[in-house]
Amino acid sequence: MNYPESYRYTKEHEWVSLAGDTATVGITFHAQEELGDIVYVDLPKPGAQLAKGDSFGSVESVKAVSDIYAPVGGEVLEANELLTSSPEKLNEDPHEAAWLIKIRVSDPNEFNNLLSAADYQTYVGAES
Repeated sequence: MNYPESYRYTKEHEWVSLAGDTATVGITFHAQEELGDIVYVDLPKPGAQLAKGDSFGSVESVKAVSDIYAPVGGEVLEANELLTSSPEKLNEDPHEAAWLIKIRVSDPNEFNNLLSAADYQTYVGAES
C-alpha cells in the first residue's frame, strides 16, 4: 500500500492531512486491514474539543472494537456522515472518502511532529 506523502501518521494508525488550520483525520489502510470488515463507526459531534491523544470515537469490526485517538488537538468541525450509514467505506477507501473527522487545529506543530509516510511504513513493517 502506498501511503500519501503529504499526510502524517501516528503509531496508533491514524492519518492526518492539513489544509490551512483544518486537519482531516482518518484511520490508515493498515488499521482497516487489521480490523477486518468494519460494521460500525462512532464519531464525535461538531463543536467537541479534543486534545492530542484523546480518544474521540471507535471503529467496530467483526473482530474487535478499537478506539480512535486525536493525532492533533482542536475543535471538531465535521464528522463524516457517510460512515454512519456505510461504515464499510472504511474498508474500501480509508485514505480518501472514508475520512473520520475534520478538526480546526489549535497547534500546527503537533502535525509536524507526527510520522512521515516513510517512517510510518517502516513502523508498520517492524510491527508485522
